[in-house]
Amino acid sequence: MDANKLKAQQGQRRKYRVRAAIRGTAAKPRLSVFRSNLHIYAQLIDDENSVTLAAASSSDKGDKIEYGGNVNAATTVGKKLAEKAKAKGISQAAFDRGEYRFHGRVKALARAATEAGLVCTGLTDAAPKAPKEAAAAPAPKKEKKAKGEKGEKPQG
Repeated sequence: MDANKLKAQQGQRRKYRVRAAIRGTAAKPRLSVFRSNLHIYAQLIDDENSVTLAAASSSDKGDKIEYGGNVNAATTVGKKLAEKAKAKGISQAAFDRGEYRFHGRVKALARAATEAGLVCTGLTDAAPKAPKEAAAAPAPKKEKKAKGEKGEKPQG
């Protein structure tokens, strides 16, 4: 089998597996993400009525996004989608990452939407973790040996 066909089939399987557990309603729609090399697209979908409630992308006309294939563009799209959702009275969404891993542009879009008011992730690791007390205390410095001294070599 051709390597590209195999990769596409694996992506389809991942997408179906992820979407099997997510169902969008009018109160809590599914936030579906699609990313290409040049752009990123997101939409809120009500699966019960098969309706798209709101959509945003990096290729929308009138936007001042120079390049849509980076984290900055994904952040902008997440904020725009959250604003559109607020205007329609939507405050929560079920995040559907599709066949993509939750990192990079997909993660940036989800985080930006959540921070802008559309709750779709837990934001568990958004804030930097506070260092532990033991790690915060400076470690004692090791004493350097003088140039002529030799330490004991471990035998074995």
